[in-house]
Amino acid sequence: MAVLDVRAPNTPTLPTSKADHYVGVHRVFCVGQNYADHVVEMGGNTKANPPIFFMKPASAVVTTGQTIPFPPATENLQHEVELTIVIQNGGADISEADALEHVYGYATGNDLTRRDLQFAAKSKGAPWEMGKGFDNSAIIGTVHPVSEVGHPTVGAVTCSVDGENRQNGDLNQMIWSVPAIIATLSKFVKLEAGDIIMTGTPAGVGPIVKGQTCVCEIEGLSPATVTFEA
Repeated sequence: MAVLDVRAPNTPTLPTSKADHYVGVHRVFCVGQNYADHVVEMGGNTKANPPIFFMKPASAVVTTGQTIPFPPATENLQHEVELTIVIQNGGADISEADALEHVYGYATGNDLTRRDLQFAAKSKGAPWEMGKGFDNSAIIGTVHPVSEVGHPTVGAVTCSVDGENRQNGDLNQMIWSVPAIIATLSKFVKLEAGDIIMTGTPAGVGPIVKGQTCVCEIEGLSPATVTFEA
């Protein structure tokens, strides 16, 4: 009997600040509505609720400095600068007190969003995947290990497009802390080494068009930069 030979693509890897050292990407989880000012600009309710999680495929990851095709099927592509967590050892039902022991390091991320598709889905109570989990939608900067940067809780979170500043926030504005995010997510799934968690964005998200360059920055970390083909 003939057997269909289907081979999975190679696992994406991310460079770290250590020379010739990389981390493999297992899964990409994202947190929605983690900055109150962004919740307001999206028309949401700022009343505290458990974090909202959604996913992007690992294949959506793009390392910083790349030039990529402009995504299809959208008239409103938007940037979202986000602190990104890299998990080094997994587990289920992790406590907040132990959560930081599971972190390898941190990076700057850009959760690209086809906002028109996301809004259309939300209006129907439908899933967000085609607005969030499309090709090349997770731009990730160089990963800095905890041994180098600690666990950032304060610091500027900014984004610019072609030199025009768009987003200005601070890590201390996060509604859910890194330990709370890890502990909550680990109640839904068993976290694994190489899991990536993008932790939400402050206000100021806006459109990107063909030919533009978007630079996301978090104080103390390397930037996440992407350019879109004209």
